[in-house]
Amino acid sequence: MSAGGPRATAIPATGLRSRRVVTHAVLILGALVMIYPLLWMLSASFKEPDQIFTSDSLIPQDPVLTNYLQGWVGLGRPFSTYLLNSLLVCAAVVVGNVLSCSLAAYAFARMSFVGRKVLFGVMLATMMLPHHVTLIAQYAIFRDLGWVDTYLPLIVPKFLAVEAFFIFLMVQFIRGLPRELDDAARIDGCGQLQIYWRVVFPLLQPALVTTAIFSFIWTYNDFLTQLIYVSDPKLLTVPLALRTFLDASGQSQWGEMFAMSIVTLVPVLVVFVVFQRRIIDGIAHSGMK
Repeated sequence: MSAGGPRATAIPATGLRSRRVVTHAVLILGALVMIYPLLWMLSASFKEPDQIFTSDSLIPQDPVLTNYLQGWVGLGRPFSTYLLNSLLVCAAVVVGNVLSCSLAAYAFARMSFVGRKVLFGVMLATMMLPHHVTLIAQYAIFRDLGWVDTYLPLIVPKFLAVEAFFIFLMVQFIRGLPRELDDAARIDGCGQLQIYWRVVFPLLQPALVTTAIFSFIWTYNDFLTQLIYVSDPKLLTVPLALRTFLDASGQSQWGEMFAMSIVTLVPVLVVFVVFQRRIIDGIAHSGMK
């Protein structure tokens, strides 16, 4: 028995190791396929314009920084202007979503009022509604308010709890908090708003961080909404500024666009890398797996 024991355990260990090698090989291959467009764009940003679409190599023959230098000032203003515009809109959207969605989530999770379940179901149904369905109606409203060519259509709705996904995420999280905390605060004389602000809001941190990160990334990458409402050159955001490098009727500045696209990735990568663990924690604590 002693001779057969090690062999019996060695075979499963070898099979397990082989499966791990195959799994890692498949994951690495998938990662390379996913990251190839980014590597191609990074390579193109260091190539001369006549080599971008003629050379298949990811390694530039004669790397140049011309695309970065010309792209930074190529639109008449420093590209930092468009980065700051995008960061300004993103910051306002993050504040709006965090405050308004947490308030709405608290009402659905903790308060009793007529039609709560119906309204919660209607709110969930709006998540299945394509954004394009309401686009024309929203544009008509904002045009009548005189908000076109300002940031107001991008920011103000976020303070009215229009993001059903974030409300649902926070409702799930609040339902997991002990109601005894509310009762204790109520005994101390707190009203609903004080319970929300002093008890629930601090405990919502994982869900709030998740909301803030997704709000930032989705707003930073949003092109269609910003294209509809913003046309003033000094108000352009990053997606709109990148679009101006391309001209359907003339010569497009591909090299400058690829170079500035690499630059615009930096804020998103920094946010994601710094807060990626909190994203996982927030989704895990809310039960949305």
